[in-house]
Amino acid sequence: MDVEKQPTKSPFQPKELDPSRQLSECERESRPRLRTTIVRCAGFLIIFFIVKAFTKTNVESRTWHNPLKWPKFPRPHHRLTPREREELFLSVPNTESALEASRAYATHPHLAGSSEDLLDAKVFLHLLQDELGIPKPPQLPIYDAGTALSRNSTLLLTTSEASHRPRAWIDTYYPVLNTGLDRSLEILNNEGRPIWSAELEEDGDPRDEDAHKYRDTIPTWHGLSCDGDVTGQLVYANYGRKEDYDELVAQGTNLTGKIVLTRYGANFRGLKIKGAEELGASGVLIYSDPRDDGYVTVANDYPPYPAGPARNPSSVQRGSVQYLSLYPGDPTTPGYPAYPGSKRTEGSNIPKIPSLPISWHNAQRLLEEIGEFQTHTRDGKRVLTGKPSESQIRLVNYVDTKVTPIWNVMASIPGHITNEVVIIGCHRDAWVMGAADPTSGTVSLHEIIRGLGALLRKGWKPLRTIIIASWDAEEYGLVGSTEWGEDFAPWISKHVVAYLNVDVSVGGSRFNVKGSPSLAHLIKQTALDVAHPTVSGKTLWDATLDDGPFKDLWLNGSIDADFLQDYNLEQRRFHAQKTQVHPLGSGSDYTVFLQRLGVASSDQGFGGTPTDAAYHYHSIYDTQAWQERYADPGFHRHVAVAKYLGLLGLRIVDSIILPINTTQYSLELDDYLDDLKESAHEVQFSHLRRSIRRLQEASSKLDHEKFEAEEDFKKLLKRMRFPGRGGRCVGRRTGLLRYAANLIKSLFGVPPPTDEEIQFLSLRSAESWEEYLGYVARFDGGNPDIFHGEDDELGGMSLPGFPIHRFIKAAKRVARANQKLIRFERGFISEDGIKDRNWYKHLGVAPGKWLGYGATTFPALTEAIIYEKNATLVKHEANRLESLLVQLAATIKP
Repeated sequence: MDVEKQPTKSPFQPKELDPSRQLSECERESRPRLRTTIVRCAGFLIIFFIVKAFTKTNVESRTWHNPLKWPKFPRPHHRLTPREREELFLSVPNTESALEASRAYATHPHLAGSSEDLLDAKVFLHLLQDELGIPKPPQLPIYDAGTALSRNSTLLLTTSEASHRPRAWIDTYYPVLNTGLDRSLEILNNEGRPIWSAELEEDGDPRDEDAHKYRDTIPTWHGLSCDGDVTGQLVYANYGRKEDYDELVAQGTNLTGKIVLTRYGANFRGLKIKGAEELGASGVLIYSDPRDDGYVTVANDYPPYPAGPARNPSSVQRGSVQYLSLYPGDPTTPGYPAYPGSKRTEGSNIPKIPSLPISWHNAQRLLEEIGEFQTHTRDGKRVLTGKPSESQIRLVNYVDTKVTPIWNVMASIPGHITNEVVIIGCHRDAWVMGAADPTSGTVSLHEIIRGLGALLRKGWKPLRTIIIASWDAEEYGLVGSTEWGEDFAPWISKHVVAYLNVDVSVGGSRFNVKGSPSLAHLIKQTALDVAHPTVSGKTLWDATLDDGPFKDLWLNGSIDADFLQDYNLEQRRFHAQKTQVHPLGSGSDYTVFLQRLGVASSDQGFGGTPTDAAYHYHSIYDTQAWQERYADPGFHRHVAVAKYLGLLGLRIVDSIILPINTTQYSLELDDYLDDLKESAHEVQFSHLRRSIRRLQEASSKLDHEKFEAEEDFKKLLKRMRFPGRGGRCVGRRTGLLRYAANLIKSLFGVPPPTDEEIQFLSLRSAESWEEYLGYVARFDGGNPDIFHGEDDELGGMSLPGFPIHRFIKAAKRVARANQKLIRFERGFISEDGIKDRNWYKHLGVAPGKWLGYGATTFPALTEAIIYEKNATLVKHEANRLESLLVQLAATIKP
């Protein structure tokens, strides 16, 4: 039934008066009230017909909205130029605030799932509320994952139900974690009695007050390690890399029933255990070797910490021993979130043999039992002997494994384009105090939040929506971010533009950057635009070449030859990289976003060099005192990272065309293939090379299209005058239109207008181009007809002296280009994933199968060549990659 043809009789219409009748005094007094009633009714009817003219809807085709739902008014905002936004943001982070924040977070333990961890989560929630202007509700917004409150907090951000104001909440997940219980390590005599027992706790030197205070609080154990009590001979396996185990096997060493001793470095600690387990070992010990500390060692007469910068010999590196390259996150819920009632599996990415982390002090004693554990060939190459110890070693590790709550602290800042989201995240949990890992990152994020809050108070509203995340349980295996990523995978794939990570913000003197190749130019330019933290006249990018302060022994000091060789090789690879932005492997919270969901990502921080003080990773000595004395005196590096990462985020959030460089990425694919050819001279990749060329050609066309789209958009901007009077007026006008329309239509039995129709009507009073772009990006996909028009003035609507449809057409062109840029990284995702570890679905880059931390490019094809050595599988993987690149080229082609 056509509502336009329905006769309507207002219940408020007054009865007609007999003109021949004499009016009484009372009736004469009532005439003004009657006149007022008639005017009000006429006003309501006029508004009704205006709204109906724009909606033109059938009763049967619409769903009722609550007519009593009050409108949501956006915050008022004043137009800041891009330069003003950046200058204002950069003026906020400062060393005093950063130092104060670090002293608050890094002076107590905050292990994932502990009461201290929950307290820190609440503190961080209050920071977000205070800085972003978020009202504090009577009850803390802490929601169990999977509930409507938790899911809607994220899912509604990109809908019409999204709040116009920032929000903050905590999502609680329930993964399986463990903590250390009884542990022991002994050397046994021939009768099986202990002749030496290791002191497994760190010494807690009182010259570092926090380390002394909390020396016994968190045991020295491996997160997610296996229960066990095993005895066997000891065999040294260097770093426990695949090539180390291959070397031992090649020379006839039998690891069955043995306890393997390895040192930290080169690969992820869990993979050291995986390699030993697959060869039949009964247990693994991992220690921190000062050979990996460069020049700053006791052997070079540097005092050990806290007396000096060298490694404290009692320090122990805790850490997860999850098999990270198989899959991260909760071991018992692979690929799906750990809700309170989730179905659990046994977990296939955790060890089946026990392990312990030990100190250099204890490792020295164990190495004495082996004697000659390495030797040299005639050409000077160092090789492993594979010699087992004469004595037996007993390793005991008991752990408390249980479902443990963890808390991700989240915040959102709504943008004009609500369906495009940028996430900035850092984990919050630490093995003990974690002044570097992760408190330095949390401090930098703290300063970013303060900067964003300053912008909001000046009336800024981002073009795209921002999510800020303080992840939990990263140390156990990227658990908090992985569970959230698995929980909201479809939403992330549809809406997230980029993920910007920070973890260890400061642990040394040299600035290191990694990221998706499509972000490489933006990463470098942003670092060039931030001042060097300690040297006047230089930039943050210059800090990528910085060295540590202890250079006095460069010429005369001793350094391990193997370490120096590996370090120099790493430096040559860095300088060979055209952009000097290396691809991401794993080991931090970008993993689920990049390598499972295809979101362009980045990570950065100041790390150590051979001339920096020894970094006591995951030890009680990763303290505030060490940070202030050696890593970042004055906290200038913390602030530099905050400025850089915040500026990087702003440039993605507020850009008209997303600064994603698909051509740089497609050109780097040639380098990936060239590297692979060095390992497979006999394999022909001509078809794969052609698919890369096709992708490069499509990317070049997209470059041209996005440049023209932005230029056209900017030219129209210069000609347009916006009639709106301010953000509050525009938002209020939109809200009042909805309220008036809903109220009148409810009285007359007519369905109210849709979101698209009401917001389209409000375009006439938009006061900024961001609003137009936001409307187009939001509704173009869902209802394209709403922005279509064939006349010069779309639907009869125009701005003063300017037709709306030309501007909307330009905005649609920008939105289409941006969608292609977003889909580029998504295009590397294969639902079949990588062989034997299909949680990882990115065929462009993944953590190396036997590296964990380090990246392997073209991972499925690389592993088919290097590890499988199967010609049929190599051909299959080459064809699969070729098809993916051909499809990607078609996707991004304008």
